[in-house]
Amino acid sequence: ASLPTMSNEPNKYSILLPTYNERENLPLIVWLITQSFEKTRLDYEIVIIDDNSPDGTQEVAEELQKIYGADRILLRPRAGKLGLGTAYVHGLKHATGNFVIIMDADLSHHPKFIADFVAKQRDGDCDIVTGTRYVGSGGVFGWDLYRKLVSRVANYLTQVLLRPGVSDLTGSFRLYKKSVLEQLVSAVISKGYVFQIEMMIRAREMGFTIAEVPITFVDRVYGDSKLGGTEIVGFAKSILTLFATT
Repeated sequence: ASLPTMSNEPNKYSILLPTYNERENLPLIVWLITQSFEKTRLDYEIVIIDDNSPDGTQEVAEELQKIYGADRILLRPRAGKLGLGTAYVHGLKHATGNFVIIMDADLSHHPKFIADFVAKQRDGDCDIVTGTRYVGSGGVFGWDLYRKLVSRVANYLTQVLLRPGVSDLTGSFRLYKKSVLEQLVSAVISKGYVFQIEMMIRAREMGFTIAEVPITFVDRVYGDSKLGGTEIVGFAKSILTLFATT
């Protein structure tokens, strides 16, 4: 969906980018985000939340701030690797937009879809728009069979046990009304990968409206994937806990 270009745009979009060892990816993702917003003339800021990456991600972020300006790039680093949920809480404290976009910094989420998210949100004044790999033109590129299987099984189990009414629960490319995200983050207790799932479960419980946009997910370009055996076991345990408590 294309958006009209608006110079007197009342809305502002805060993109939260949690980073850990993303020095190669960060300049490119920031450039792609700025291109996306320049095209649509929407007001935006990028909040980079780096968890003390040993590879120098924070130094790269500081250079990017010099290039794009402190009004566009906000640097909100943390002392260590503290997890995704707390990264969003931390980012929210500093976000000045009335809408918040969460996405991965590793180029697996292409900013070209942001315009679709914004248009979909406006169509129905939705509280949340979430990207889906499993509906319409959505898809996954660059994953081996193992990763695809894990993702599909995780999604299937969650659908059967929790019936969330959303086709892609483990995705982390979403647009929220800021006030909605603040309420959800304060209600969610899960950590790690299950955090995103619980966000949708709680959203349904609280009666928020959720729309979906097909996206293509591309496996990370640089660096290592952070999904291992211990995460998968933890995921299974957390899903069962959620099932028992929602």
